[in-house]
Amino acid sequence: MSAALIERIASPGPKKILACDGGGILGLMSVEVLAKLEADLRVARGDPTLVLSDFFDFCCGTSTGAIIATCLSAGMSIDEIRAFYVGSGKQMFDKASLFKRLRFNYNDEPLAQKLRVELNRALGRSEGPPFASLGDENLRTLLMMVMRNHTTDSPWPVSNNPHARYNAAQRGDCNLNLPLWKLVRASTAAPTFFPPEVVLFGEGSPKEYSFIFVDGGVTTYNNPAFLAFQMATAAPYQVNWKTGVDQMLIVSIGTGSAAKARPDLATGDLNLLHYATTIPSALMNAASAGWDMACRTLGACRFGPSIDREVGDMTLAEGSPSNWTAEKLFTYVRYDPDVTQPGLDALGLSSIQAANVQVMDSVEFIPDIQAVGKAYAEHHVTLEHVRPFV
Repeated sequence: MSAALIERIASPGPKKILACDGGGILGLMSVEVLAKLEADLRVARGDPTLVLSDFFDFCCGTSTGAIIATCLSAGMSIDEIRAFYVGSGKQMFDKASLFKRLRFNYNDEPLAQKLRVELNRALGRSEGPPFASLGDENLRTLLMMVMRNHTTDSPWPVSNNPHARYNAAQRGDCNLNLPLWKLVRASTAAPTFFPPEVVLFGEGSPKEYSFIFVDGGVTTYNNPAFLAFQMATAAPYQVNWKTGVDQMLIVSIGTGSAAKARPDLATGDLNLLHYATTIPSALMNAASAGWDMACRTLGACRFGPSIDREVGDMTLAEGSPSNWTAEKLFTYVRYDPDVTQPGLDALGLSSIQAANVQVMDSVEFIPDIQAVGKAYAEHHVTLEHVRPFV
């Protein structure tokens, strides 16, 4: 890890956090939202070469969000990240053999190979091996990826935080030595979509061991915004960034929301198959909304869609008094396109079928997914939401 990054983490002054949700190829919506933000920042700062790692101090993500966060931390521009998704989307969702599809639908090697090449290139390395590690000295920001350790039955937020307990250099199993591409792949290993990822710890040491990881989206942290706030402020992580609406900014990016109401549902429809296919997404959606609500309660929300009809959007104009029983701890922005058919119609995209932009492996409709992200960004993304941090 570079001295410059350690200094950036420890330096005084306002800090800016980016949190990217999971969602497979729907991450292209997030990319297009971030493209608008990057373009506007270039104009505002008079720097046509600015990349988002110049603005954000901490990038975190779950699943496809981990890909975006890692690429940003490596210094990639949004144009480069867009090319990664558009040029390789269909290749990354490469159908597995019929026999393997009893366990997972897609092969993991095309995505793994793309990650190895692109991350090494972005970090100024040869195509490898050796491959860039979590502690690579050319990573520009604090970085966190969320995954699920299936072996220990627990969510794992893995970071390059130099003060984290399991990143201590004297440990034989120091996390900073782990291959960066493998951790990103572990965070994207969505059950039934991709095979799990086995990560070897303490390689070559007498206490070598391994864990099996799957997609962080099957934890309660598919939206990792509040988890990032915890890492930035909770004492055990030793990052110790100051809180306050003028001291901390959290920008949270979703991959499209769509309530799947079933007004025609009857009790007789609630069989084992119904529960098996609906409960996982129901739990993930509820957790994501819950963390969003927590951020809007503790933070001063400058923009975000309505959470529900009872609390609304909980946005707070700059300078307004707190709308909960304590002072606000950070400034917060939530961008997440409504990908129901009425939501698409409101963006002027009535020609796009909602079902085509709601599924994480919808690679046949990449242009439609991009169109949603671009239209949403043009309608909603503005630097006014993130002042005075610009």
